[in-house]
Amino acid sequence: MADAMLPANDSHTFDGARTALLIVDLQNDFLAPDGAYARGGATSAAAAALPPRVAEVARVVKAAGGMVVASQFTLWPDARGEPMIAPHLLQLRPFLQRGDFAPGSKGQANVAELDGLIDVAFAKVAYSAFFNTQLDWVLRHAGIDCVIVCGIVTNGGVASTAREAHMREFHTVVMSDGCAAFKESVHAASLADLATIADILTCDQVVAGFNYPRTARHAS
Repeated sequence: MADAMLPANDSHTFDGARTALLIVDLQNDFLAPDGAYARGGATSAAAAALPPRVAEVARVVKAAGGMVVASQFTLWPDARGEPMIAPHLLQLRPFLQRGDFAPGSKGQANVAELDGLIDVAFAKVAYSAFFNTQLDWVLRHAGIDCVIVCGIVTNGGVASTAREAHMREFHTVVMSDGCAAFKESVHAASLADLATIADILTCDQVVAGFNYPRTARHAS
């Protein structure tokens, strides 16, 4: 596998019909100025810059006949309408409250830059996009054997999802500049660790792997 700081070369190629772009948690409550995390002061400039970059790759994947799937971290309400929050998450993010990441809410929705690009969106309750979801079923029934993982955060949802994709024997790619963490040092360390189980490629290298000229990213 390529070193995380020196991504694999541009010769990497993808079969569009067998490839899915897996976008982890690019949602309003994480990224929007009026979202839950912004309200709590938990923001990241690197994460905020991801949506347009990921959207460009999504357009290329779809043009090549590939699939775009996106997870939506969700806080399901209990019988009283209060969000069911894992203890470790509540300790880490004590600002989370009723309505945050609620099913069907604006906050739970994927960011506007991805409108019209997502083929399948699905709720998740833990770091991995595979845990207690139908993602594996969707990918296999769509004939997918390669997943390109991106989103937030590199050391959380992205890492957990990439590792589980690898364990499920999908060819796994992580886009180095298509994901972000709250600290650059954590982002870099996570990519270095993931390089043992995934190909680490830049967004431009992924685009080149579909044999599309770089200007094609802006064609649709």
